[in-house]
Amino acid sequence: MNINLQRTLDRMVGVPVCALLSGYERVRRSLFGAVEPARPKRILIVLLSEMGSLVLAQPMFAKLKEQYPEASLHILMFAKNREVLDLLGVMPPEHVITINDKSLGGFASDALNAIRTMRRLKFDVVIDCELFTRVSSIFTYLAGAPIRVGFYPHTQEGLYRGSYMNRPVMYNPYRHLSQQFLTMVAAIESSGTPVAKAAAAELQAPPLLKYAAGELEQVGSKLLGDFPVLVGKKLVLVYPDGGLLPIRAWPPEYYKELCAALLLEGHAVALIGLPDAKPLAQSIVAHCAHPHCIDLTGYTKSVRHLLAIFNHADLLITNDGGPGQFSALTRLPTLVFFGPETPALYSPLAPNIHCLYTALSCSPCLTAYNHRNSPCDGDNQCLKRITSAQVLERARTLLQEQAAA
Repeated sequence: MNINLQRTLDRMVGVPVCALLSGYERVRRSLFGAVEPARPKRILIVLLSEMGSLVLAQPMFAKLKEQYPEASLHILMFAKNREVLDLLGVMPPEHVITINDKSLGGFASDALNAIRTMRRLKFDVVIDCELFTRVSSIFTYLAGAPIRVGFYPHTQEGLYRGSYMNRPVMYNPYRHLSQQFLTMVAAIESSGTPVAKAAAAELQAPPLLKYAAGELEQVGSKLLGDFPVLVGKKLVLVYPDGGLLPIRAWPPEYYKELCAALLLEGHAVALIGLPDAKPLAQSIVAHCAHPHCIDLTGYTKSVRHLLAIFNHADLLITNDGGPGQFSALTRLPTLVFFGPETPALYSPLAPNIHCLYTALSCSPCLTAYNHRNSPCDGDNQCLKRITSAQVLERARTLLQEQAAA
């Protein structure tokens, strides 16, 4: 399903369903009261949509395991993100419940199966980590757990998701998302309004991805075999695609200028991305018209393969999106463009990540309150004011530091 259809269904169907479930819960509690477990034995995390959010949720997964070592962790997610979760290794594969969101029919069928599975497993706690959708809160309630943790807006408009969360965590647009995920763990056994009035915990970088013996060497050998022009060159990877949210993309003209300048300075440049990004990548390659500028869109077979290639590169330059978050699992120096969203909330948590951000009066414009539907007319000045000359200077510095390390 495309993102606009998802937004429409979430508003037109989600709002009345949330209202009906809220009314049902009020009646149920008045008749039967609330029974809560003394100590959670099964915990479900609902984190449907964002691959990058799975990386940002690493501190939450670690905290849950530390605080409830006897509990089994499960997750409900979209099937397309399953690979990233398996890569992180934060829970057993058999504890993953997936839903296919490629079509409305597939979504409906998988949703019913997921609800049956969740009811059968009898969860004690469900944590809804989504900010922007109502469907996740509906799944959270229908799971049947006595403790339901999720974001709520207090008196702020634009985030109505029902009133059945009995551990409501106030969404805080001034705190990094990883910190807010940790607050949800604290909310499980907390009371008061708002719940979990705790000092911010110090965030740690996610653990580096581990590889089997010889795996990186094999990937590197194949890369150089397929693209001999990379031999002996510093390799700069570039991810120019905006994905589902094109407003987050640095302008293609700027990428063309930057790539041409990097090539003139003797570096190799490789464009990365999914097969859908190939037309943009090929336009940049054609503009540069240089033997050391190559198109790797669609080349990698998995996220793991992509990260293995990261280990053979010297720098990554990327729009806000999956590759920037995944880079936190490696040591690759990375420049990430922010603008429609802010690094204060979404910056990858690793020392190798360097964010480029111009805080205009309208930035950030993609928020929990507008369903990530920007009012921008397409003239994303927050990104256009980051010039190719500025980025080239930062890239030079990082490449020099990488060479000296």
